[in-house]
This record gives sequence, C-alpha cells and structure tokens, in this order.
Amino acid sequence: LKSIKLPNSVTRIEWGAFGNCGSLESIKLPNSVTTIGSSAFWSCSSLESITIPNSVTTIGSAAFGLCSNLTSITISDSVTEIGEDTFFRCESLTSVTIPNRVTVIGNQAFSGCDGLTSITIPNSVTSIGVFAFADCDGLTSVTIGNSVTSIGGGAFNSCDGLTSVTIGNSVTSIGNNAF
Repeated sequence: LKSIKLPNSVTRIEWGAFGNCGSLESIKLPNSVTTIGSSAFWSCSSLESITIPNSVTTIGSAAFGLCSNLTSITISDSVTEIGEDTFFRCESLTSVTIPNRVTVIGNQAFSGCDGLTSITIPNSVTSIGVFAFADCDGLTSVTIGNSVTSIGGGAFNSCDGLTSVTIGNSVTSIGNNAF
C-alpha cells in the first residue's frame, strides 16, 4: 500500500487504521475528517509529509509515532492538543508549526525528533509534558510562550545541541531534569 485517497464521507480515522503500513508514501485527508485516532499512522516509515485539514480537532496519542521519514507536517489551526507520543521518534522532521489554539503538548509528543532545529511554543500553550522534546539532538533554540505555566520533567532532556532557551514569564514550575 503506497498511496491512499480517502472519500469525503470519512469523518474519523480510528485507532491503528494504517499502522505499520511501511510502504505508505502519501495520503490525502479530506476536509471531512475531524479525528485522527491513536496510532492511526504508527510506524508508517515511508510517509514523508502530511497536511492535517482544518476539520481535524483531535489527533490521538502516537498517531504519527515512528514515522521516521516524515519531514514535514502541517497541523491545522483547529487542533487544540498535541497528545502523548504524537510525533515520537519522527527523526526526519525538520520543522513544525504549533498552531495558536494548542493548549497542551503531551508527554513525549516530539521526543526523538532529531531533525528539529528550533521550536516556538505559542502563547496558547499552558503546559509542556514530560519528555515532550527529549532526545531532539538537532534542537538548537527554544522559545517558550508567555502562557506556559509548567515545563514537565525531562521536557528538553538530552537535547545536546540546545544553545538558546527563552522562557516566558508565566512559568511557575520546571520539572526534574527538564534541560
């Protein structure tokens, strides 16, 4: 299975729907999709890019985990939470824009994304989960928005290339081994 085009009648992509489709290179998600379930595209190692349509409000945990060739992702402005392990070990991911409506970045959401070089956490985000960006070796700069109140333990742990961090003025809690 190398390519998928879903019809407009699809509103939900459930748990593991395309998980472990190692040859899947492209998929076009219609504007009718509102939910991408947990592990929906887990370990689709040939998938290089995907655009999340504006209709999507929920991306489940580990939805794109282990998509090792995923280089670009466009997350729609309607998404309000980036869940646990959503982009876990997407090693080729070089850039991501976190929409201004996202309030939570879950545990290990971007852990092991070695290709990321910089990240800006928008002002809408209030918490950064445990190990959210851990092991992102290419990460050199981080800007954390003014609404973030807590940075989870190990959030930026083992980011060996990190040279610049700007922390917003609302942070009240920084977890163990955060940096």
